[in-house]
Amino acid sequence: MTAVQSPNRPPIASGHAETLTEHLTNYGRRVAGGELGALPAILGLVVLCAFFSIARPVFHGAYNFANLFTQGAAVTLIAMGLIFVLLLGEIDLSAGFASGVCATILAVLLTERQWKWYFAVPVSLATGVVIGLLIGLLVAKVGIPSFVVTLAAFLAFQGVQLLFLTGGKNISIFDPVINAIENKNMPVWLGWALLVLGVLGYLAVQLLRVRGRTSRGLAAGPLSLVALRVGALAVLGGIAVYVLSQERSPNPPHIALSGKIQGASLKGIPIVVLLILVLLLVWTFVLGRTAFGRHLYAVGGNREAARRAGIRVDRIRISAFVICSAMAAIGGIVAASRATSVDPNTGGSNVLLYAVGAAVIGGTSLFGGKGRVVDALLGGAVVAVIDNGMGLLNLSAGQKYVFTGAVLLLAAGVDALSRRRAAASGLR
Repeated sequence: MTAVQSPNRPPIASGHAETLTEHLTNYGRRVAGGELGALPAILGLVVLCAFFSIARPVFHGAYNFANLFTQGAAVTLIAMGLIFVLLLGEIDLSAGFASGVCATILAVLLTERQWKWYFAVPVSLATGVVIGLLIGLLVAKVGIPSFVVTLAAFLAFQGVQLLFLTGGKNISIFDPVINAIENKNMPVWLGWALLVLGVLGYLAVQLLRVRGRTSRGLAAGPLSLVALRVGALAVLGGIAVYVLSQERSPNPPHIALSGKIQGASLKGIPIVVLLILVLLLVWTFVLGRTAFGRHLYAVGGNREAARRAGIRVDRIRISAFVICSAMAAIGGIVAASRATSVDPNTGGSNVLLYAVGAAVIGGTSLFGGKGRVVDALLGGAVVAVIDNGMGLLNLSAGQKYVFTGAVLLLAAGVDALSRRRAAASGLR
């Protein structure tokens, strides 16, 4: 059978290495054909940062810059898990309160039962896994729509949390290891070391990818593009590490009249950033380099075709919900660390809405089969910038919700239109 070449994609010679001009031309054609990827999220992030920096210059200060990371960490982690469910065309409305239940169990074990963190954390994570397993079984084996199952779980987990925290009880967390996740920073030297390792690692991955595609007779991107990507990572990463390495304490160390050193230093990359980056790398590898990841995309693209191809569809669907709830548990632990406590509102309020919004705004499709873990990072950054910037402008909570909802609706609209455009141009 002779393959039909899409009119929007020029024929590619076997083993041909594109020039930078050819690559940019082909990329422009893909964008025009509806393959937008993360481009809308990146452009939106740039516009929002520029606007808030002009409106309130304190926005791009070192202290607020660090705040953006800690403020959006829990939502970003929950959104990473939601990516796996959204790739199947499913939804998990219980992720917010699932994170709250797992955080509550952690707090109860740490504070009321006096457990060590290395015992309490695995129990909290195991709770998330069990939650995901139950939801996945009901969806995949019983056949109840995920919307109904997770809506029921949303209500049930809210009740479970209230049973643990009767009378609006607040449980403080005193464990220094847990509290350090969101409230402590890495040494400055470690931040720079991680940047160097990250840039070198990214360079190695890009070069191995080019070499692998060339050896298999596939089109490989130009080395000049690799250099641009690595250079961009080094520059942007260097700026971020430099800003975070500045002293941002309102009361930095100084010698008082008595001759004693007073004040506390506050500089370095927040520890939670390292956690997010590690999980980003792990899940990106799982989706992009494993059979499970390929099967997940296949099931999300066409479930029946995947079943006929021999993929164990039910197992993939259950696994996606397990990963989603496990990531919700991690998000709950991070939220508890930031507040150094849990209460009946932990995991509630706007957590779920922001997490779903982060995934969709970042570029993950609500229709399934399209998305990457990095979408959660980009979307989480957009949500954090909106929330933080509008707070600096002293806007009301109502105005924040209206603006964030409008951005989410815009992202969903862009997704729908781009899919229609891609289908019309033959790219899907």
